[in-house]
Amino acid sequence: MADDARSPKGSRTLLALASFVVVVAGMKAAAPILVPFLMAVFLSVLCAPALTWLQRRGMRRGFALLVVILGVVLVGMSLTSFFAAEVAAFDKLLPDLKERSALLVDDVNASLRDSLPEWASSMLPASIRDVIDPGAAIDVLKNMLSGVTGMFANAFLILLTAIFILLEAASFRAKLTAASETPKAAIEEATEILDNVNRYMGLKTLMSALTGVIVVVWLSILGLEFVVLFGLLAFLLNFVPNLGSILAALPAVLWALVPQAEGEPVNGGLAGLVALGYLGANLLVGNVLEPRLMGRGLGLSTLVVFLSLVFWGWVLGPVGMLLSVPLTASLKIVLAGKAETRWLAILLGSESAAIAAVPHPVSADLQPSDPPSDAGD
Repeated sequence: MADDARSPKGSRTLLALASFVVVVAGMKAAAPILVPFLMAVFLSVLCAPALTWLQRRGMRRGFALLVVILGVVLVGMSLTSFFAAEVAAFDKLLPDLKERSALLVDDVNASLRDSLPEWASSMLPASIRDVIDPGAAIDVLKNMLSGVTGMFANAFLILLTAIFILLEAASFRAKLTAASETPKAAIEEATEILDNVNRYMGLKTLMSALTGVIVVVWLSILGLEFVVLFGLLAFLLNFVPNLGSILAALPAVLWALVPQAEGEPVNGGLAGLVALGYLGANLLVGNVLEPRLMGRGLGLSTLVVFLSLVFWGWVLGPVGMLLSVPLTASLKIVLAGKAETRWLAILLGSESAAIAAVPHPVSADLQPSDPPSDAGD
C-alpha cells in the first residue's frame, strides 16, 4: 500500500522534471526570438510606472503612452549611437590588447622566476598563462559586447513589442476579472506581484544607472578612453550581484594597465586608481544605497546568483547573463506570491530572508544535534 501511495508522487516528480527539460530545450532553441521578447517585457515593466504617473496627472492614456514612447526612443537612440561608435573603435583594438596582455603576463612570469629562489621558481608553472589567461577574459568581453550589440540591433522589434505590451496592460484587469472565479483575490494577488516586480526592476535600474554615471565621471577624471563603453558595461553588469562588479571592472583595469604602444611602461598606478573607483562605486551603491532603498527581502543567495548566471547564460546567451538576476528575482517574487510555492521562494532567497520567514524562530541555545523533547515531558 505504501508503494502504491508513493508511486503517483514519484510519477508526478518525474513528469515535472521531464517538463522542465522540455521547456528549457525549447527556450534555448527559441533564444533568438525569446531574448527580444524578454527585453521588451523588461522595458515595459520599467515604463509602466511612468505611464501610470502621467495618467494620474490627468493625461489621457494614448497621449501618455506617446510621451513614454518618445522618451524611450530618444534615450535608446542616444545610447545606440554612443555605444555603436565606442564598440566599433574598441573592437578594432581588442586583438592588439589581447596580444599585449599576453606579453605582460609573460613579463610578470619572467620577473617572478628571476626574483624568486630556485626552489620556489621551480614550483611555478611553465607559463602563468596556463593559470591566468587575460585573453580568455577578453574573449568573454568580446562575446558579451557582440550580444549587447545584437540587442541594440533588435531595438525596433523590442520597442514595438513593448508598445503592444503596454497597450495590452490596459485590459489586463478586465480579462483577469472575467477569467478568475475569485476576481477580487486574483486582482489583489496579481497587483502585489506586479508592484514588487516593478519596484525591484525600477530601483535596480536606478542603482545600476548611478553606478554607470559614477564610473564614467571617475574614468573621465583619470583621462581614460572609452569611458561611455565602460560606464554602459558597469550599468548592465550591475544587474549581476557579486560577479557583475568584477566583470565590469576587469576590461577597464586591463585597458589602463596594459601599455597601449610598444616601449611604454606598465601604468600600474592608473590601473590601481581605476580599480579603486570601481570599488568605491560598488561599495557606495551596492552596500549603502541599494540595501536602504530596496531592503533585503528580494535578496537571492550567492549560490542561486551564480547558478542563475550560468543557467540563463547557457540558455539565452550573453544577454541571458545580463538578465539572469532580474529573471530569477522576478521568478522568486512570483513564487512568493502563492502559498503553495512560497517554499521555493525561500529556498531561492538569502539566509536572512529565510530566518525572517520563520514565524517562531528557534532559540540559538538549541543546537541542531539536540534531540527534540517529548510532548509528554
